[in-house]
Amino acid sequence: MRGAMSVTFRVHLCFFLLSLYVLKGQSRYLEEHEITPERVLSLLNSELKRELSDEFVYRRPLRCLDMLVVEGQFTFMADRPQLSCAAFFIGEPNELISIQYDAANIDCAGGDFIKIFDGWVLKGEKFPSSQDHPYPLYERYVDYCTTGSSRRVIRSSQNVAMIFFRIHSAGSGFTITVTKLINPFPCNVISQTPEGSFTMVIPQQHKNCSFSIIYPVEIQIAELSLGNLNDVSLKRSPWGCAGTGDFVELLRGNGMDTSKMVPVADLCYSFSGPAQMKIGCDNTVLRMVSSGKFVNRVTFQYRLLHQHELEKLRGNNLEDFCDME
Repeated sequence: MRGAMSVTFRVHLCFFLLSLYVLKGQSRYLEEHEITPERVLSLLNSELKRELSDEFVYRRPLRCLDMLVVEGQFTFMADRPQLSCAAFFIGEPNELISIQYDAANIDCAGGDFIKIFDGWVLKGEKFPSSQDHPYPLYERYVDYCTTGSSRRVIRSSQNVAMIFFRIHSAGSGFTITVTKLINPFPCNVISQTPEGSFTMVIPQQHKNCSFSIIYPVEIQIAELSLGNLNDVSLKRSPWGCAGTGDFVELLRGNGMDTSKMVPVADLCYSFSGPAQMKIGCDNTVLRMVSSGKFVNRVTFQYRLLHQHELEKLRGNNLEDFCDME
């Protein structure tokens, strides 16, 4: 799924970054005035196109607002007070993010901080949502000023993570090393690319997994295998698929928190597709809910909607909410 990001995705992501709400919902404005949408798009492109050999350790300065898709060592050194900074990390769907503190020279008592978050925060909304993440929200924030050297390495639970930091004095900063780890059963993914295919498997574990695509797409489910199909006592619940304990749902919306998104369809019986739908939202999510009693599996593919398809969707729908077909 490697490749250049689509212009649509980059614009969406740039908008998200520049309207960032950080630190558990407290609104702060980015104070890096030199950052422009064009600069963010440029750094996203340069990061995605970079291919590194296994022997080479990539090193570069970390920006106050940054996006990192490659492994390497990154150093932030303040040349003036930087009071609202954030760096986003993203890997392939089957990767986890590992962040190691190599050095830190900050004044915690003076109000400086470095906080790593297990997931992303965009516009005040968190991915994965509290419903889908294995840890409570307070455990997903790791504060360097609180933990110090006792937690030099922090590993994400999915293919995205981020770091917030505030530094008051010029000359203060920190260095981190970012590596990627293989995740044999990916759960909760943000796609890097505007098109691709993926198979999500939940092997008899009681959890929810979401695959987020942050642009308007056509999504096509090729195959859905739910273990409850073999349960002869299974009956249709009056509460729909949610009452079965094992199901897949499609969600649409313009934010990141799946608990705030609108259900489009739910599927609780195995089938071989294709079943497809076009969704003209900023975010389309395929979410699998598993009771832990069965092995559940879904295979799907997706592609970016063309401009004429978006215009058709919007022309057929009078609602203010994002459109679908």
